[in-house]
Amino acid sequence: MTRPWDWATGEGLLGLDDPEEWDAAFELGERSLGTAAIGLAFNCPLGDASPRLVRATQLLDTDQRGFAFTAVGTAARLNGALTPELYEVLRAAGPGRKSIAVNAVDDTLTFVPFRDLPPWLKRWAVYVTVRDKLEGWWLRGGGCGASRVAGRAPWVTRHWRNGESRTSLVKGERAGCDCSFETAG
Repeated sequence: MTRPWDWATGEGLLGLDDPEEWDAAFELGERSLGTAAIGLAFNCPLGDASPRLVRATQLLDTDQRGFAFTAVGTAARLNGALTPELYEVLRAAGPGRKSIAVNAVDDTLTFVPFRDLPPWLKRWAVYVTVRDKLEGWWLRGGGCGASRVAGRAPWVTRHWRNGESRTSLVKGERAGCDCSFETAG
């Protein structure tokens, strides 16, 4: 029986369900190993797929390595857990916003219970939660404080111009603010 996938184009590899076939393709240096790793994450038990996912995250081709990290995130989604080796791969890649593993880390934080996470990932989860909360407060505050003018935010000044009372934002006093406008007060 002929297999429905093509290693050169990657077509059909999401249906890959044989870890030994992935191993043979890895030894031959086939092109679409990261894509096939996603197929393994979908179709194989975590214990069988994990060593192949670890190897796939070390591929030289950046695109295929990105697919391998997608496979790690998929494994976290489907199993609600990862192996210690996969946690180490995520840690080595780094959990930050510019990391190739950012989506895999996000999937892990979403689908793996907090109590089952390794300590470094628990710390990262707390950091991300606090950071996101602070960014949300910043964005809801209007960024430059436009919605807080009436509430007399500390970077708002009140002054007289041509006999009228004016309230205005002082340009540049709030970090990242490059706006300056006035409202009648």
